[in-house]
Amino acid sequence: MPIKIPADLPAADVLSREGVMVMSENQAARQDIRPLKIGLLNLMPKKIQTETQFARLIGATPLQIDFTLIKMTEHASKNTPEEHLGMFYRDFQDVKDEKFDGLIITGAPIEHLPFEDVTYWDEMVEVMDWTQTNVHSTFGVCWGGMAMIYHFHGVQKHILPEKSFGCFPQEKLKPNSPYLRGFSDSFVIPVSRWTEMKQDEIDAADGLTTLLGSPETGPCLVEDPAHRALYIFNHFEYDSDTLKQEYDRDTASGTPIEVPINYYPDDDPTKPPKNRWRSHAHLLYGNWINEIYQTTPYDQNEIGT
Repeated sequence: MPIKIPADLPAADVLSREGVMVMSENQAARQDIRPLKIGLLNLMPKKIQTETQFARLIGATPLQIDFTLIKMTEHASKNTPEEHLGMFYRDFQDVKDEKFDGLIITGAPIEHLPFEDVTYWDEMVEVMDWTQTNVHSTFGVCWGGMAMIYHFHGVQKHILPEKSFGCFPQEKLKPNSPYLRGFSDSFVIPVSRWTEMKQDEIDAADGLTTLLGSPETGPCLVEDPAHRALYIFNHFEYDSDTLKQEYDRDTASGTPIEVPINYYPDDDPTKPPKNRWRSHAHLLYGNWINEIYQTTPYDQNEIGT
């Protein structure tokens, strides 16, 4: 939560430069409080696992969140019971007349396909365009972020020769970004993908800023102010054993897979993995929620205008 201090207090400039959340008395006097409406467009097969991961992160702030689970209208999920979908999810076509303070678009296991070959790509394009009029801030995760940066900027994903798989250190490229408040100088993030985004192509696009990146796995977190969006290509939301589940699944099926890098103690898959990213996951999503809270209109009808 922000600290409220007089705007002309010398500490205000110092704290702002350091990334501390500062709100002036005038801002505080104008601010009304209401629940934030956050949607999760869940494209993952294991929807229950994914919705729990994101709900854990966005529900950890002191703010009241109205959490709406959304699915593609025509796409049928094969891994989640219809009863669960019918009880807890709403089709995109049923919510598109509503306004949201925030929207998370998850990853999807369709990296190998060209975007236009995805069966629900037309509706996905409709969703992304809809965010510009009906959503205050959008967070695209992994394939969801790649789809958004491709749609809005033409930046293409590239197939990797082998899977990028493990926990990789990241560098703070813009340490004063409000989205990186509280971040340590050293931290890791789980990575699990067959594709990558290239930093030089992101740099060539207009208006994009890379906030986190790695020499090993490339750009991680990209800000797109013009579209009120963040794109993250890795997985802060992962549970401690998510990479282990993927490794065990592929091993059991005979699919060639390397032990995830820098994940198991001593790189020994018989030892329980340790979570070394959870605190930064809460920081990032808490910072995102706070930015929404401070900037979204009190009147939801004004969102997108």
